[in-house]
Amino acid sequence: MTEHLTALHGLAERWGLDQLTPVGSGLEFSVHRALDRDGRQVALRLAHRRFDANANDPHVDTRALLSQEYTIGRHLAAHGLPVAEPLELLLSQRPDVPDVLLSRYVPDDGSTLDCFALGGLLARLHALPPPLRLVPVACEGLTTRQAIVARIRRRWTEVGRHVYDWPEPPDLAGTARHLTAVGTAGLVHLDVRSANIRRHDGATTALLDWSNALLGDATLEFGRLAEYARYPENQLDLAALRAGYGREQALPPAAETGPTLVGRLDAALMLALVFLSEAPDPTRGPAAADHARELAERLDAAG
Repeated sequence: MTEHLTALHGLAERWGLDQLTPVGSGLEFSVHRALDRDGRQVALRLAHRRFDANANDPHVDTRALLSQEYTIGRHLAAHGLPVAEPLELLLSQRPDVPDVLLSRYVPDDGSTLDCFALGGLLARLHALPPPLRLVPVACEGLTTRQAIVARIRRRWTEVGRHVYDWPEPPDLAGTARHLTAVGTAGLVHLDVRSANIRRHDGATTALLDWSNALLGDATLEFGRLAEYARYPENQLDLAALRAGYGREQALPPAAETGPTLVGRLDAALMLALVFLSEAPDPTRGPAAADHARELAERLDAAG
C-alpha cells in the first residue's frame, strides 16, 4: 500500500491536485479528498488490489467495479440524478500504480436523512433507463435471476461454515420461480444506507457506491431496504421510504410475497456474513444468521 500511496501522490501532482487527504476506507477501496486547480473539491477512489475476495464475494474484480462506477455515475449525472459525478478513470498498466476513479467530491452536513424524499429519488432512479449495454458486475456473467439464486446458494453454504447445525438451503428451484415475477428493466442500487448517502439539510445530494447494482425493480430494492432498516446506523425509515416512493411510482406489495422474501433473504445472508466474518460481531452475527434462517423458512412456506 505504501507504493500505491506514493503513486497516488504522483497522480495528484499530474492532475494538479492539492491537499490530498484520506477520508475513508473499505474492503476493496480507499477514498481521498483533494482540491483541483480551481479550488473545487474532488474525490479519488483507489483500489487496494487488482483482485480481491471476501466471505460474501470470493472473486472481486476491482477494475470492473471502478469502470461500472464511472459508467453509471456519468449516466445518472447526465439525467440529473444526484451522484458524485465521475471526471476521469485511470486504469493502470503497472502493478505498482493503482486504478483510480476521480470524481466530484460531495460534502455531507450530517443532517438527519429525509427518507420520504429519498423514496421519491429511488422511484426516479428505477424509472430511468439504465446505461446501454450495462452488464452489472454483481451478476457475474449471469442474468439477474440466475445471479441472485447462485449467490443465495453460495452465501447459505458460507454461513454454514460459521454456524453450528446450519440447515440445508431453501428450495432454490422455488426461489427461482418467485423471481420470474421480478422485472429487470431498471437499475437498482441495492446498497442504500446512510454511509452511502451524502446530504444537505436532510436532502440526498449524492448516492454513492454502485458496486452492488443490478438490473431489477423495486421488489429487490425494498427487500434490501427492509433488511438494512433493521440496523439503526443505516438511518432508514421504511414507512417514509415507501410513502415517498409511492408518490412517484407503484410500490411492491408490503405483504411478504415470495419475490419480496427472496429479496430480503438475499440481503439477510449478505449481512449475516458481514457480522460473522467480514466485521465479526459476537451479538449481531448469530442473530443475523437466525434471522436469515427464519426468512428461508417463510420463503419455503410461501411455496
